[in-house]
Amino acid sequence: MPSFMEPFRIKAVEPIPFPTEEERRDALAAAGYNLFRVPARRITIDLLTDSGTAAMSAAQWAALMAGDESYAGARSFERFEAIVRELTGFSEVLPVHQGRAGERILLGNVLGLGDISVSNTHFDSTRASVEAAGAEAVDLPVPAYEGMPNPFGGDLDLGALAELLAGRSGGRIRCVVLTVTNNANGGQPVSLLNIAGARKLCDQHGVPLFLDASRFAENAYLITEREAGYADSTPREVARAMFDLADGCWASLKKDGMANIGGLIALRDRELAERCAEQVIATEGFPTYGGLAGRDLDALAQGLLEVTEPGYLRYRAESTRWFGEQLSLAGLPVLQPTGCHAVYVDAGLLLDHIPPHELPATAFANELYLAGGVRVCELGTLVFGKRAPDGGPDIPAPRELVRFALPRRVYTASHLEYVVDVAEEVRSKAAQLRGYRIERQGGALRQFTAVLRPV
Repeated sequence: MPSFMEPFRIKAVEPIPFPTEEERRDALAAAGYNLFRVPARRITIDLLTDSGTAAMSAAQWAALMAGDESYAGARSFERFEAIVRELTGFSEVLPVHQGRAGERILLGNVLGLGDISVSNTHFDSTRASVEAAGAEAVDLPVPAYEGMPNPFGGDLDLGALAELLAGRSGGRIRCVVLTVTNNANGGQPVSLLNIAGARKLCDQHGVPLFLDASRFAENAYLITEREAGYADSTPREVARAMFDLADGCWASLKKDGMANIGGLIALRDRELAERCAEQVIATEGFPTYGGLAGRDLDALAQGLLEVTEPGYLRYRAESTRWFGEQLSLAGLPVLQPTGCHAVYVDAGLLLDHIPPHELPATAFANELYLAGGVRVCELGTLVFGKRAPDGGPDIPAPRELVRFALPRRVYTASHLEYVVDVAEEVRSKAAQLRGYRIERQGGALRQFTAVLRPV
């Protein structure tokens, strides 16, 4: 059993569905073998995402009742704005309904046709926002070495960034984006040293540095655990040091905002913020509510206070570490070290008989559902692969990862032990699994709606 204990007690519960094997098989087939399309009533343990799936605290539920639903200038916004300013140091604060709205609006005002955005790794929606602006998304993750776990595997490759900035394409680079933690690269944290290095290079070339701060608190906590010189710092102090190195940020507050909806843009540049505010008005709502109810803003303000509590973050990191250890003991190739929000399994190693264009990560994820009603997220070729220009097989993703995302304050150790049992069952028959082909797909973000078929 784990050595940690949840730093909360349960005050309300909801029942868990237990669909039969036949119901699971029928549900997956009806969904076109795409777990995003499977109804929640047919899921037993849902580890698809940590976005918007948190259990709110009693204080957050109380804050809902205090929400001011005035259209403009509500006191709920004033509280939200004050807490964000104190946390980040950014003077310009714009709420939006979720993170992808924030990144679309900010990047749309920074990037244009032919420009370049550089990142430690653009997540899927970030890349879609870059490309929607007519720009190019360039990923420069720090190199990974087999058998050598990197405590800051989410870092940006500063040498590659310096070379790119100094090269022929350097004049086209309009921003550098650090995703903290690096969700597409195994949920690994970014060090303060790396952020400072990126800041120095950006200053030398007049390029703004932005954070995708959706999991800022988890990144800050992992810095206190792993980076020399910060063991005695609080997560909130480290978070402020991260923000102080950036020109601005956006965030999905459905993650470290500890609530079910919401996001933000926060900046130092008033002129850029005014341009973004015009887009908020056009697509989200008045700039003091940004598509959210006042009660949402109050719940988010409270969540931003709770998320940096050291006891909560210690539990978050230790429970994820324990879960990763249990999956490793069950024989699964787990990406190490684990971060805070998810455990990543390399389905490419587990199912090396399935070629990337037959989606081994999808095959593993689907089999977990069929075996026990567990829903996870594939982050392999379906999500990060690129379509071949000649119409041939997709260009594979760098890795065939499957993410076991952990909703905040939702599942206990016994739930995760059940997931481990299911995963071990799937691992035992890995050689028998077969891949999938894409029968129908959309454009950007195809993973949400694609229809698949077994090979």
